[in-house]
Amino acid sequence: MENRTASVYRNFAEVEARGVSPVFFDWASSIADDEDVLALIGELPLRKRQPNLVFAAARFKGAPVAGYDEFRSWLLSHWTRVEPVILERSTQTNEAGRCAVLLPALSQLEGPLALIEAGAAAGLCLYPDKYSYRYDTGNDVVSLDPVEGPSAVELPCRIDAESVPNRLPEVVSRTGVDLNPLDVSDPSQAEWLETLVWPEHDARRTRLRSAATISAAEPPAIRRGDLVQAIPDLVHAAPHGARVVVFHSAVLVYLEPERRAQFAALMRSMPDVTWISNEGEHVLPEVAEQITAPVNGRTILAVNGRAKALVGPHGQSYERL
Repeated sequence: MENRTASVYRNFAEVEARGVSPVFFDWASSIADDEDVLALIGELPLRKRQPNLVFAAARFKGAPVAGYDEFRSWLLSHWTRVEPVILERSTQTNEAGRCAVLLPALSQLEGPLALIEAGAAAGLCLYPDKYSYRYDTGNDVVSLDPVEGPSAVELPCRIDAESVPNRLPEVVSRTGVDLNPLDVSDPSQAEWLETLVWPEHDARRTRLRSAATISAAEPPAIRRGDLVQAIPDLVHAAPHGARVVVFHSAVLVYLEPERRAQFAALMRSMPDVTWISNEGEHVLPEVAEQITAPVNGRTILAVNGRAKALVGPHGQSYERL
């Protein structure tokens, strides 16, 4: 039977990297059959074995973006430098592009919004009102811009015409929680965020830099801590009269199943809070069981536990359910 780490890398290659990143597809599918590299990765704590983290740590330390043979040779020679980075850092991609698939839900909420992001990292998804959107319906491209004019951050998204939002929200507070908040004004932390962007995705790297500039001009208030413990305090501290929205994207996957269940129960216990989740197929079983369409590597966007759409993991597409 194939070992668990090999299965993780094979699944990553086939489900997440195929057609999205030829480099990562090559690396992950090759590692799945490489006993020497699997042995090194298998010595890491279970939650540290994920391909995104291992690949980012290697690139952070200078691994060549090349064919697997060259990458493998480098990795085996430099593992003692790569391993500490894996152990001390985490995957915090904080892709601003995900705002394009959050906006259809946010735009339907009345009143000024108090946004609270669980697993906020650098908080780049806390600025849905500061970005420009280009929604491609297949027949037309619908543009939405902030009131002050087009943004340096432009988010393209394929979407059905019925789901195109018609406005940007009014945001009156931006807060969040993360075990390890990132500061985009810190060069080392900014470099790590850029390294987490997949090799071929130059447009995403450019977008990240522009989003970081917006964030630096109006820094969010991100608390260091556990999301289950911190969310109630953040909700209580939200501005009076604002609609409180707690949201997260590709965050709960890094929690143990019982902790995910605790978080979901916490959100269900807050009827006055709008809960928007954007997670992988197997993360929230009570949401996944509502899906009959093929997920095909996309994430499930849900509002208050009700599945609304299948969306591209980086915000590139939105298919309503």
